[in-house]
Amino acid sequence: MILNPASPSSHLAIASQKTATASSQKAKAPAAKALAAKAPATKQVTIDNFSFTPATLIVAVGTQVTWINHDDVPHTVKTTNHVFMSQALDTDQQYSYRFTKSGTYQYFCSLHPMMQAKVIVK
Repeated sequence: MILNPASPSSHLAIASQKTATASSQKAKAPAAKALAAKAPATKQVTIDNFSFTPATLIVAVGTQVTWINHDDVPHTVKTTNHVFMSQALDTDQQYSYRFTKSGTYQYFCSLHPMMQAKVIVK
């Protein structure tokens, strides 16, 4: 379409194109936000100096937590109610678990029982 800038109908056509473009961009923004909202959350717990950091972690249902062992000795991650238990993790090895139910999950290292922490799932 060839537009004459002096013509009133040209101004209307240009304004319509700008409105359509703006509407299209606005429609894409909520879709991107919805997609980002559906992405599962991830959190990390560090095992170092014979402790879990953070000692208390609060997450939403659906969050995947990954424990990474930075100590020079093996450690495990085991819940007191036997929901999950990792194998022995050597230095820089990791273990992940996705929390699908709300509750408080107390856990410890089965090799060093004085190492204790918890995940609270809301």
